[in-house]
Amino acid sequence: MNAFLVLGSVVVLATVASGFPDGAPADTCVKSRFNQPNHGAARSQELATSPFRITASGNSFGPGSQIQVDVSGNDVFRGFFLQARDAQTNEWIGEWVESPNTKGIPECSSITHADNKDKERATFIWNAPKDRQGQVYFTGTIVKSYSTFWANLNAVVPGVAHLG
Repeated sequence: MNAFLVLGSVVVLATVASGFPDGAPADTCVKSRFNQPNHGAARSQELATSPFRITASGNSFGPGSQIQVDVSGNDVFRGFFLQARDAQTNEWIGEWVESPNTKGIPECSSITHADNKDKERATFIWNAPKDRQGQVYFTGTIVKSYSTFWANLNAVVPGVAHLG
């Protein structure tokens, strides 16, 4: 009985110590520091220092259309949290196609990692709402390690001018 208690305590402590190895929780969408992981005292790195890039195949959508979003860079990453937002209203919009090692958060049109293994690249498909058209932007966080992450990265659309 004591062996089970000790083993159970070790498993719980290991889970707490490793953060969110299976992705961001749904409440990440509504925290005061949205788009940022709840990794204790750790804060986002300066955006200009990010070795990662989020690229979208477009930013205009029609009813039911799809946009591909890629994360890549000059380093490996362990986690991600991406959101789709309406460019006019800033509301969460659409839904992501879940693929192996990803987990959708439909409450806020987001997708996150489902494991904390090293990744060199990740590709996602976003589905537009079936009853709308407009402009979308993709924003999120790329996590290199528990204390090293870049939040509020915005996707670049090749051939489209960006503000800021």
